[in-house]
Parts: sequence; structure tokens; C-alpha cells
Amino acid sequence: MPKSFARAEEALQNYVLETFHPEDAVLLEIRKRAAEEGLPDIHVGPMDGLHLEVIARAMGARKIVEIGTLAGYSGVCLARALPQGGKIYCFEYEPKHAEVSRESFKKAGLSDKAEILVGDALGNLPKIENQGLFDLVFIDADKPGYPAYLQWAMKHLRVGGVVLGDNTFSGGRVADPANEKEGPKAATVKAIRLFNKTLTQDPRFRATVLPTGEGLTFAVKISN
Repeated sequence: MPKSFARAEEALQNYVLETFHPEDAVLLEIRKRAAEEGLPDIHVGPMDGLHLEVIARAMGARKIVEIGTLAGYSGVCLARALPQGGKIYCFEYEPKHAEVSRESFKKAGLSDKAEILVGDALGNLPKIENQGLFDLVFIDADKPGYPAYLQWAMKHLRVGGVVLGDNTFSGGRVADPANEKEGPKAATVKAIRLFNKTLTQDPRFRATVLPTGEGLTFAVKISN
């Protein structure tokens, strides 16, 4: 069973997967090859990948930034939405993960639309700033880094641009502020709560959260 959809019962999850067919042979191959290469099984879920593609298509995104690429599963979903001449800039800390993701884009026929930057994202993000402003920034990397990634995104998105943050329920832990102070995920919970709070309180953004299995924060920039 893949990652849950909207924390729903199994029958509803199966219905959604069978009806919307979110995962094709290309995406299945990425999951399989990533496992064979020893990468962690923390890709976005099948429906989450479809959400990313549909959102990017709906807004006509031409310039996308992905912070946290892993094997390229979510990157391929986003790149599929790009028109001719569109570009996705992918940031991945681990060199091995980056190599696997390059192969994913190649197998998907999307290498010409993807640029992968390896290493610390905050150190590498300035390298693409001259390509902005950007249409969409998808954040799915180390959770304690979310507030800093968000600050970069808020500055470099166009008006009408979208920021998406994955895993923003933090396994349900965000509901209790006490989880910011104790437990093995305290730093993650604190960062995610700050990420969500920043987007909901900044007057430049209008934000919501999609109730996926892990929570997908979705915000649009409405003013400079």
C-alpha cells in the first residue's frame, strides 16, 4: 500500500488509485530503481505526485524550483507539466540521490527540462536567482530547514506564484505545540509549525493545506 490518501480508509484509497491512475510505468520504474540503489522509500505518494503535476499545469508554470529531489519522482511529475522551454531547478544534498534522479529525468524524456544542483540548497539557491522570478517552489527536504527555504521562496516567487510544502502535518504532531519542545521530532515540529504560521500570517500570501496523508501546504503569492 502506498502512502495514504487523505488518511482515508483502505477502500477509499483503492477507489481513488483505481479511478485517477496516478502512477504509470515511468513512475513505478523510478520507485523500483531507487529501492535497488538503496535510497530511502520517502518519495511522495502516487496521488501527491499527481497533485503536483495538476497544480503546475493549472497555473501554467514555466519555471519551477524543487528543494529536495531524492530519486526524481516528484521532479518528473512537476516537469511533465512544463511547456516547451520550461525548466525545473532541482536541489539535492546527496550526490548519489542526484545521480539516480538524473537517470529518472533521462528515462522520462525530460532531461532537457531539468537542472540538478548538488549540495546544500541554501548555498546553491543563489546560483539560480538570476533566472527568477519563479512560478512554483516545491519544498520537500530536511524539515528543520523549511523556514529558511520558505524565506527564499517568498522573495523569489512572482505574484500569482505558488509555494508547496510537503509533510506539513508531521505525522499529526503539529496539532500539539508541546511536540515542539520534547520528543525525537521536536525540531521538525517546531520548523513545520513556523512554516505554516508564516504563510498564514504574511499578508503577501493566501494559504491553505490539502488534507493528503501527510499534509501539503499550498500558498499563492497575492502581492509583493
